[in-house]
Amino acid sequence: MTALWTRGEIEAATGGRLIGAERPIGGASIDTRTLQPGDLFFAIRGEARDGHDFVADALGRGAGAAVVAEDRAAGLAEHGPVLAAPASGPDPVLTAMVRLGAAARARTSAQVVAVTGSVGKTGTKEALRHVLSGQGEAHASAASYNNQWGVPLTLARMPGSTRYGVFEIGMNHAAEIVPLAAQVRPDVALITTVEPVHIEHFASLAAIADAKGEIFSGIRAGGVAIINRDAQHFDRLVAHAQASRAGRVVSFGEHPQADVRAQRIVLRPDLSVVDALVMGQPVTYKLGTAGRHAALNSLGVLAVIHALGADLAQAALSLGGLTPPVGRGERTALEIGGGIAYLIDESYNANPASVRAALATLAGIETGPRGRRIAVLGDMLELGAAAAEMHRGLAEAIEAARIDLVFAAGPLTRHLFEALPVSRRGGVADTAADLIEPLARTLRSGDAVMVKGSNGSRMGRIVEALKARYAIDPTRRALATAP
Repeated sequence: MTALWTRGEIEAATGGRLIGAERPIGGASIDTRTLQPGDLFFAIRGEARDGHDFVADALGRGAGAAVVAEDRAAGLAEHGPVLAAPASGPDPVLTAMVRLGAAARARTSAQVVAVTGSVGKTGTKEALRHVLSGQGEAHASAASYNNQWGVPLTLARMPGSTRYGVFEIGMNHAAEIVPLAAQVRPDVALITTVEPVHIEHFASLAAIADAKGEIFSGIRAGGVAIINRDAQHFDRLVAHAQASRAGRVVSFGEHPQADVRAQRIVLRPDLSVVDALVMGQPVTYKLGTAGRHAALNSLGVLAVIHALGADLAQAALSLGGLTPPVGRGERTALEIGGGIAYLIDESYNANPASVRAALATLAGIETGPRGRRIAVLGDMLELGAAAAEMHRGLAEAIEAARIDLVFAAGPLTRHLFEALPVSRRGGVADTAADLIEPLARTLRSGDAVMVKGSNGSRMGRIVEALKARYAIDPTRRALATAP
């Protein structure tokens, strides 16, 4: 195991005191379910659980040490080495993690990128991880670790040898991004887009734009602000960048004045081909993920690559090997009725913009003989008073995408279901779990089925059930689809 932190470094950074025999520290964790041997376990107090209740389990699983509140250290030291975090704020363990993250940021010479936006944060972050990993040691947020816990944890995990750091930053309310951006201190900060996501917590879309613009508050002097030229309130976002320490603003999109501009996007069922101008330089590349939204976000990726001074041609080439993350477009072959159907997993999260994008992608997927395009949709949450109308409003996108059948889970999605013609109604239920059997009975060979909904809708249960029943391994898939 390569040591990530020494005892002295951890104590100096956190102001804490390590009790017990020293073990090598190779990582950091806040979750015993994903903890690896040698991880430094932070006993964070969450909304529902207190991490101190899991210290014994973490140490039993081989954690290098557990960071605990000072007043709990003596009682927990019998299970293994613990770091007593001094009293500070409402959660001294979180404060200790933030301090360790600050030490990681201070010791690195890496070029650091921060990504935010209403839609496409995680996909863009993963694309940057993918292309930058081919050009040097890259470190990026795991999954969607983009909040007050995820950002400092990702920083604390960053090795000193990192060449490129990529951090996703999210928010539900105004002023949440400011402290996170201050921790990351990006050299380059990117906003993917602005859409009515978490709108129940904001007075207007302009207020959401202001919240996204907070990412520039932490940018290092002379850094680069990258903004989607096609985004609503683009000028407002530019004003935030110009009020920061950013040295310049770079735009991307299809807008004729975008600095990184798509001249042509060819959409295919499993990939896209993009002809672009990157700061005046023509670049043509394949993108290994489908959908116009992914193609447009790839322009932002190339804008970041240019801003970092990395190899643009190599980055464009590597985009062809990009695959969608789990829950964000991952495709699985299903063996049904002696033939093949395809499952598109978009279950990670949902809002009106991302659902429309997913429907457009589904429209471009080739079905087999007698195959149908089926959308399985769960409630979109945190939309405020306009939630019912926003769900009904998706009926037009379903019609435009020529979706054959819609299955709906949840009280909000029922508004959409009732707005559809009878010929497009596949089934409706109160919960995702209740849709599994009706959907399974409906599927047949040649179908393409896409599952999407907010996290709280638990649409992933449908994906897991279909995979468990019908998924085939890649070898059998190749044989089944060979001419």
